[in-house]
Amino acid sequence: MYLIVGLGNPEPEYSHTRHNMGVDVINEIAKRQEIELSRTKFNGIYGSGIIEEEKIILLKPQTFMNLSGQCIKPFMDFYKIPVENVLVIYDDMDVEIGSIKLRKKGGPRNT
Repeated sequence: MYLIVGLGNPEPEYSHTRHNMGVDVINEIAKRQEIELSRTKFNGIYGSGIIEEEKIILLKPQTFMNLSGQCIKPFMDFYKIPVENVLVIYDDMDVEIGSIKLRKKGGPRNT
């Protein structure tokens, strides 16, 4: 099982801004994979489905970005998802628009 998390801020003024790119990506994945994001748990909106024969959970924390761990960690613990099966999508101001940076571990300042 995999957990795919899209970070952003819950207020309407952040909607569809670069800061909420993670949330927009989750919405697009859900749309393309026909996964309904209608359930709530641990202060997050989520849905689950199968992608490439793997069960996945798409999660949009309803906390501010800097508090997203308060939502993500309970999901990991409840569903017993190891950290290597968690993908967090967020905006990184150090990455050029239109580019993607992948990292196996660490926070925004680690490479």
